[in-house]
Parts: sequence; C-alpha cells; structure tokens
Amino acid sequence: MTAPLLLSVWLGGRSAGPDGYVRAAVDAAAWEGLAAGCAAGSHDLSALWADGDRMCMALNDADRGLRAIAALATEQGAYPSVGRHHAPAVRLERAMRDLYGTRPLGLADMRPWLDHGRWPGRGDRPAYAFLPAEGEGLHQIPVGPVHAGIIEPGHFRFTANGETVVRLEERLGYVHKGVESLMAGAPVETAARIVGRISGDSTVAYAWAFARAVEMALGWSVPPRAILLRGVMAELERMAHHIGDVGAICNDASVLAIHAQCAVQREDVLATSAACFGHRLMMDRVVPGGVAADLSAEGIGQVRGLLRRLAETRAEILRVYESMPSLQDRTVTTGIVSAELVRQYAAGGFVGRASGRAFDVRGSFAYAPYDDVALAIRTRTAGDVDARLLVRLDEIEDSVAIVERLLSRLAPGPVRGERPPVAEGEGAALVEAFRGDVFVAVRLGVDGRVAHAHARDASWFQWPLLEAAVEGNIVADFPLCNKSFNCSYSGHDL
Repeated sequence: MTAPLLLSVWLGGRSAGPDGYVRAAVDAAAWEGLAAGCAAGSHDLSALWADGDRMCMALNDADRGLRAIAALATEQGAYPSVGRHHAPAVRLERAMRDLYGTRPLGLADMRPWLDHGRWPGRGDRPAYAFLPAEGEGLHQIPVGPVHAGIIEPGHFRFTANGETVVRLEERLGYVHKGVESLMAGAPVETAARIVGRISGDSTVAYAWAFARAVEMALGWSVPPRAILLRGVMAELERMAHHIGDVGAICNDASVLAIHAQCAVQREDVLATSAACFGHRLMMDRVVPGGVAADLSAEGIGQVRGLLRRLAETRAEILRVYESMPSLQDRTVTTGIVSAELVRQYAAGGFVGRASGRAFDVRGSFAYAPYDDVALAIRTRTAGDVDARLLVRLDEIEDSVAIVERLLSRLAPGPVRGERPPVAEGEGAALVEAFRGDVFVAVRLGVDGRVAHAHARDASWFQWPLLEAAVEGNIVADFPLCNKSFNCSYSGHDL
C-alpha cells in the first residue's frame, strides 16, 4: 500500500505561477503518493491528462487554498495508474488510453471508454463488456444511446430486480469530437472558438476558462469592464440553465405548469442575452484578452428588467413547488448521493453542494470579478432530487443579486486588452459553470499557437454518482434522477 503524500507537504516552499498553480515534475513514488493522498481525502483530484511524453495531474486543496499540477514522464506511455488508488481517476485514464495510447500500469479496468471501435486505423473491437450482475430474478434493461426528446446520446444498462434498480452502468463517448486534436497547432483565436463549442450550455464558462489560461500564460491584461461583463454573461448562462433544469425536473414528475412557466422564463433570459450580446447563448463573446461584445446603456436597462422578472417568478415557482406534496413525494428521498461519495469524487456544482460539499470555484478559488463579490456558497445536505432542485433555486436568487452588483460597477472603458508579443508558456484555470467547475490547461508553443490543451467538465465526476444515486430506486424514477443531475454528454466526451 502506497503511503499518502499530502499536497501541502509536497509543495513545501514552492511558489505558484500567475494562474495560482504550482507546477513540478515528480517521480513515480511521489506520483503514487499524491494519488494515494486523493484516496485518503487529503486533497482532491481535479484533472488528469496526457501531454506528449508526460502525464499531468491537477490537484486541489480548497481548505488551504492550494492548487498544483504534477507532471510525470512516462516510459513509452507507461506510468503508475492513479485509478489503482483513487477510483474517480479510472474513466479519465481509460479516456487518455484511448486518445493517446498511454498505459496506466495497475489499472484494473482496461476497457475502452471513448473509443467505440469506429476510429480510422484502430480496427474492429470486440463488443463492449458491461460488468456482470448475477442473481435470481435479475434482468437487464438497455436504454439508449438514442433517447426520446432532444438530448444527446448515451447508453444506460440497468440491472433490475423487478422494478428496483440493482445496478446502473453508463456507456458514453458517442459525441466525441476530437477537441484536443482540433486545438493542437491552432492559433489561440481558433482554439477559443473550439473550446466554446465543447458544451453549448456552458459556452461562456469554457471560453472564460480558456481565455484565463491563455492570459495567465502570456501575461495578457484584461480591462476591468471586460471582467465585469464576463461575470454578467456567466450569471445569465447559469440562470438560464438552472431555470430550464427546474422546469425539466418538474416535467418528469408530470407537473407541466411549472415546466411551462420555466420555459417562458428561460426564453426570457435567452432573448435578453441575444438582444444585449448578439447571441442567445453568448457563444464567442468571451475571448482571450476580454470580451467581443460590449453592453450598451439600453442593454443594462434590459438586463435589469430581466432581473426583476426573474426574482418575481422564482419566488412564485418556489411557492408552487412547496405547496405540492404530490410533487415533493417524487423528489424527496429520491436519488440520494451520500456526502462521503461526493467528497471522494470531489463533485462540484449543485450535485456536490446538494450533498453538503461547500465547493464553488467562485468562492473556493475566487477569480475576478467574484473576488470582490460577497458570495455565500449554498448547500443542502439531503443529497436527493429535492436538494438538487432547491440548490438551483437558491443560486438563481444569488445570481440575480450578483448581476445587479456587477452592473452597478460598470464604468466606461475598453473591453479587450492589447495582445502581448508571441511567446511560449503554460496556463490553467478553473471556472464555475452552471453545472460545476470547468478546468482548462493550455500549453503554448514558441510560435504562439496552442501546442496542447485539455478541458475537463464537471460531469466527469458527476456521471459516476448518478450510477450510485439510482441504485435502490425504481426504474420509473430514473428520468427524475437523471434530470436532477443533468450531466453533460458533449462536455464529457470531448
């Protein structure tokens, strides 16, 4: 058994870079020690990726305000598996093995993850082997990858005893787009557009994380007005999708009135975003060095009008929700995720906060403009569908207040800083998307182009928890559990 190596001990007196990350090369012993430290709960695994002939592991210790990226040189792709010590790394290592041919030594699960046997030059693969579940009366229910409604593809393999789910296993990777390969060698501006399309519902968050990583690598200054506008866009994005999720959860419980009201309210947010920033999702509006769309005085008035309408209807939705015992009968104690499992997976977003994990990048590793905003991290402890819905409603209320404060601080000025000279460098950033923390790491070559980039969606650490949440529930409650998570397919598959 490898002894845990504490992040605080390993870092010693090392200094962090401009992006807040301490970077250091490690040997195999330290690599495994840090992995064991994740398993012991001493710090959190934030990301794990391959970059050339090295493996990189991003780690967080929010209690001590520490972040680090450890790099291990591989031996022809071979390295000690992190997943052997810490289960949340297993899918990450399987994905890197598919994409780059890395060999995590000691990883128990060597099945492909993103590769479905359709990639050119890879040859045919045998049928995917789902984990066995045997016992009297057990039967399997395959669902997907094509689903009813407008959602992305993913396969769910249920093992059930009558109506009760005994095991759920996911099969993802159907919307793999080759994002990292597309960005390799691309100019920064092109890579920014690619990152903004990783997951359309988090395009502002991804673009912001990429922009911050590039800006930290180059020392690119961002004007104060642009920083405030980024915050406004991010909160509008958060509100739009929180509202949509609340309505969708209620729709799966057959309460169509709340669903309809949320649909109208979400459309209000999207229409206001289009009117103010020129795009309903605000895609390509956050760019390295600033923003690509300013907010006019008329636009400020439109956003303030939207905030008033959101505050009123949010209160009405909460009143209706709390007055319907038949609705709460479907959501309370359904799809519970324990606090222990959330901690192990370092789950962010409303999934983590609904099970008591008080982690929100806007407060835990605050970045501008949130470093000057009094942010209360909203948590619940039940860990069920009800808690995840209520955290969303709490955060809508907070976002309304945050946007109002940011608007009050807007002063005339430029919205994009002058680009520094071409240079090589590295940068990384964590940004709080509506779903949870998004991590982006960028390495720039001497020609100023992206030599390598990696993005990690919050869903990587939330999808496995959905498998746990549905166990012991009836099959009919799976849509409710699934919608309360609303994990990203596209953001996960990359």
